[in-house]
Amino acid sequence: MIEYAEIVHYGTIGLVVAVSAVGVGIGQGNACSSALEAMNRQPQAKKEIIRTAILGTVISETAAIIGLVISVILLFGSNNHTITMPAALAEFGIACAVCISSFVIGIVSAMPVQEACFAVARQPFFNEKIVRFMLITQSVIQTPIIFGFVIAMFIRNQVSDVHTMVHGLKLLASGLCMGVGTVGPALGLGTFAQTAVRGLGINRSAYGPLMTFMFVNQAIIETPIIFTLVTALMIIASPAASPITGVAMISAAVCMGFGTLGTGDSAGKTAAAACHQIAINPAHYQTIANASMFCLALIDACAIYSFLVAMLIILIQ
Repeated sequence: MIEYAEIVHYGTIGLVVAVSAVGVGIGQGNACSSALEAMNRQPQAKKEIIRTAILGTVISETAAIIGLVISVILLFGSNNHTITMPAALAEFGIACAVCISSFVIGIVSAMPVQEACFAVARQPFFNEKIVRFMLITQSVIQTPIIFGFVIAMFIRNQVSDVHTMVHGLKLLASGLCMGVGTVGPALGLGTFAQTAVRGLGINRSAYGPLMTFMFVNQAIIETPIIFTLVTALMIIASPAASPITGVAMISAAVCMGFGTLGTGDSAGKTAAAACHQIAINPAHYQTIANASMFCLALIDACAIYSFLVAMLIILIQ
């Protein structure tokens, strides 16, 4: 059994950094490809486009760096205890928390960079504000991977105390909840950020309304991630009272994690559509924003339902 545990342990270490690198690599490739195409459209703005692409790809590197840090922690932090299968399952929960979110965020964090390159090509004299807008949206997109890192560290601190399969499954469930729960909101954040930056290229006079709209809507799109974080922390804190606890925690993780997929993605698409209309008709900002907020409130209710059911499973198991 120890041999199988070591396979899971070292496989987890490699998986964390490899999957993170794949997502970031795909995203950076897309960003660089868009930068080259933008330079072809507007050669006079070459310097501004290159600067935009470099700054954007540096921010998108965050997911790969976190994956590397977690892999190093797992590799050198396991020398003080024997790897058992329950502990290996808990470590696989760390991989779930970091791998899934970093893969998706590595790709979607490059989406605003792609549009920023095209926006600078269209509005070369407005490049400072376009870059500033891009960096703000990218910084917010990194939030899910930060939450994943937090959950990974909580799990890591308990690995040495894991001696039963129930405890191992409980920590695995926490990481699974956090990892899967970031996918939908991350996709929504990327879609929204991409459209918002594109709006600056369409109409630079809409900068003010788009900036205000961007701050409010990114916070709303991220709401399901907060529910996911709370659920993951509750799973970690719940006592491993009986053999059924592990199954119950996995069920709660699946409920909350998959419950955010449609909500996050749909919220991002809704906010992106409103953002496009604001760029075209900034004079109607208030009307468009109010309609968008109402729709987002209804969409987020679905994540609340999943959160309530997940809490019930955790509390009454």
